[in-house]
Amino acid sequence: MKRVFIIAEAGVNHNGVLETAKRMVDAAADAGADAVKFQTWKTELLMTRRAKLAEYQADNLEAVDSQFDMARRLELSYDDFRRLKEYCDTKNILFLSTPDEERSATFLASLQSTFKIGSGELNNLPFLRHVAKLAKKIILSTGMGTLAEVERAIDAIESTGMKRRDITLLHATTQYPTPMNAVNLNAMRTMAAAFKTEVGYSDHTLGIEVPVAAVAMGAAVIEKHFTLDKSMEGPDHKASLDPAELKRMVEAIRNIEAALGDGIKRVMECELPNRPVVRKYIVASKDISRGERLDETNLCLKRAGEGIEADRWDEIVGSVALRSYKKDEPI
Repeated sequence: MKRVFIIAEAGVNHNGVLETAKRMVDAAADAGADAVKFQTWKTELLMTRRAKLAEYQADNLEAVDSQFDMARRLELSYDDFRRLKEYCDTKNILFLSTPDEERSATFLASLQSTFKIGSGELNNLPFLRHVAKLAKKIILSTGMGTLAEVERAIDAIESTGMKRRDITLLHATTQYPTPMNAVNLNAMRTMAAAFKTEVGYSDHTLGIEVPVAAVAMGAAVIEKHFTLDKSMEGPDHKASLDPAELKRMVEAIRNIEAALGDGIKRVMECELPNRPVVRKYIVASKDISRGERLDETNLCLKRAGEGIEADRWDEIVGSVALRSYKKDEPI
């Protein structure tokens, strides 16, 4: 099985502070994630000053009247992202950042070999074509989208010459936190069957069980928000994992990877010592004389640890004893 690519989503949980972002890199690396991901934008290119807060954003923020004000507070500079990329390199963890508008996408092309695109851009076909022309692999979240919208997004990406093998689709539900009855993990498999791409899951539920289940269902990529402290002020902290939980999620995913195996049904090496102990053998159910016919009246199946195994029963019944046997003696 191909190793699951785990993205620790720092997002905006650095609260616009570079040193906090670096501490998040430390936490993601310590947890064993493959990548730590941020979000890059220029606020004036991303939204109007009148753009309203989402309900979950308003619930988690005080004294912020608009998305514009929130984004301005959380925005890091391009130079900050260059420093974060360099810092990630020292920590042996992949740097990723999601661009939210075209200028930032062009900037990020020099820092990363893969673009993770958020659900909000699923129907932004000009943006998707712009990113695709930068000739990087694309991981595309599909929250709030229909199957038809996903298909149009793929068509837009492929229109630039990008191959489908370089696209990974992430199933997601864009609600923070996502209630369990809105997860719909089977939609991930639906997309895999419909589009013949790699698929994964971007999780916004509380806890770690859903992303672990997604891995068991075939997810190639898992993305999960984390924070240094859930009590920090900001739009995403409460629905994020803390560093200890992130580490447990990574460990659980790696365990599931190991447990899934290669799919070949065979005797595992660890089972070999148990076969003679647990399996049944053909034994004498009573004393048997040499030359006596062997059948259901003088044979039975018991744990014996040696002799002829039970699957040869039909072969032995009807044959003649070549020697005498005591009761319970293996044939």
